[in-house]
Amino acid sequence: MNQKARTQKFEGLANEYSDDLYRFAVWLCKDPTLARDLVQETFLRAWRAIDRLRDDKAAKGWLLVILRREFARTFERKVPEIRDLDDYVIAADDSMEPENRAEKRMLRQGMMSLEPKYREPLLLQVIGGFSCKEIADELGISRSAVMTQLFRARHKLKAVLDADDSEQHDNVHELS
Repeated sequence: MNQKARTQKFEGLANEYSDDLYRFAVWLCKDPTLARDLVQETFLRAWRAIDRLRDDKAAKGWLLVILRREFARTFERKVPEIRDLDDYVIAADDSMEPENRAEKRMLRQGMMSLEPKYREPLLLQVIGGFSCKEIADELGISRSAVMTQLFRARHKLKAVLDADDSEQHDNVHELS
């Protein structure tokens, strides 16, 4: 592949997937600054290995694998400071009604409270837009295991959200 074709291919990947990679990185590390660094490192490694990408349809998965590995490398180099995800706002919530902001916060907290075994496939599907087969390939598990984990993740998330909802409902009645 000549230099011009390499550059075009890389620029196409960067333009198409940088937002998805950033969102996924923020979910992984909960730190926007580290997330930007992870995306930058991901693209640096992708640039070096762009010739090995044969199927453009697999580009998103390929980039996410690189990002996950970069995130794992951060633990080899240093232990990142752990911060609460609620300290960071990914999207502008100003346009949302207070009730919608609370729902979004509760959903985020509920998802983050799930065990990693259930949280990661759910995030890959919801945030990354991956199919069950793509998630299975990413996580190195069977498609049926992914479907089971997604089912259980949704069930657990629903239970967490229902518990939060009934707790808020009880608090409202106590105030009345």
